[in-house]
Amino acid sequence: MNFEHPHRRFNPLTGEWLVVSPHRTQRPWQGQVEKVAGDFLNQYDPNCYLCPGNTRSGGVINPNYSDVFVFDNDFAALYPNLDKSESNENDLLISQSERGICRVICFSPNHSLTLGKMQTVDIAKVVETWKAQAENLSQNDFIKSVQIFENRGEMMGSSNPHPHGQIWASESVPNELSKELKSFADYKQKHNSCLLCDYLKLELSKAERVVYENENFAVLVPFWAIYPFETMIISKRHFGDFTEINEQERFDLADILREITSRYDKVFDVSFPYSMGFHQNAFNTEQKHDFHFHAHFYPPLLRSATVRKFLVGFELLGSPQRDITPEYAAKRLQELG
Repeated sequence: MNFEHPHRRFNPLTGEWLVVSPHRTQRPWQGQVEKVAGDFLNQYDPNCYLCPGNTRSGGVINPNYSDVFVFDNDFAALYPNLDKSESNENDLLISQSERGICRVICFSPNHSLTLGKMQTVDIAKVVETWKAQAENLSQNDFIKSVQIFENRGEMMGSSNPHPHGQIWASESVPNELSKELKSFADYKQKHNSCLLCDYLKLELSKAERVVYENENFAVLVPFWAIYPFETMIISKRHFGDFTEINEQERFDLADILREITSRYDKVFDVSFPYSMGFHQNAFNTEQKHDFHFHAHFYPPLLRSATVRKFLVGFELLGSPQRDITPEYAAKRLQELG
């Protein structure tokens, strides 16, 4: 079919559709592109609550850490110790208690860095910490999901530019992971194979949406991407979660994280905002899940460093929609290597 005409694309991970309308913007990058001032941050900020030796907003003093630093979130969204409770009024007003553990990971003591500016060997230490945290948190028998993520930039609600991410380990499986677990199971039942193994093989054979690959991972703009420069990182080997990643894969994941984030920063010559997170298998469940480890990047910028995409109107009430095609976005990111 002609992808330059209006069409729908199906997301097999969530079972949802989006509308693509490339005719709305025939020459999407020919207009004015605003630039914003660059990020000039010092390596140490005495007012930053994440820098070494500083006092956090909760009153705790950080150690003078020189590497990756992990601590329990001072304002955690979930608590590990709660009495189990639930309520149900006429199957309409339904609620239940939710336990969990929330942690913060400082990627580096250097306040001025981002993943795109860090060395691969240093990002590999972050990946090693993610693995250790997944192993540690999943040992709690009530934890079903370990969601590792990073919100980068004020546009994505990040309260501090210091390079850091979060982990929310929860008693229940979150909505998006639940959708994917079901999609993997349905695909396996129908095709007797893995959804992302088959998808990655198809994308690598076509190459048009693949941004970068190394021995163990590939980063691509998904065929069903909603955000203009949305990408996915997919492992080439089939495994389910961080606890299964090997030493070479840890380094290659660090390499591909540095590659995509540094390319993002070149799109509009600005430190690119995004929400990024890893989807991994559910833990401590009786049901067997055959999941494929991957990560999602959702960057909001649309036409410049100051113009972002909003999900409004039809997208909130009907289906998500995009103008530039995933193929065009992939070509842009490929050229910035």
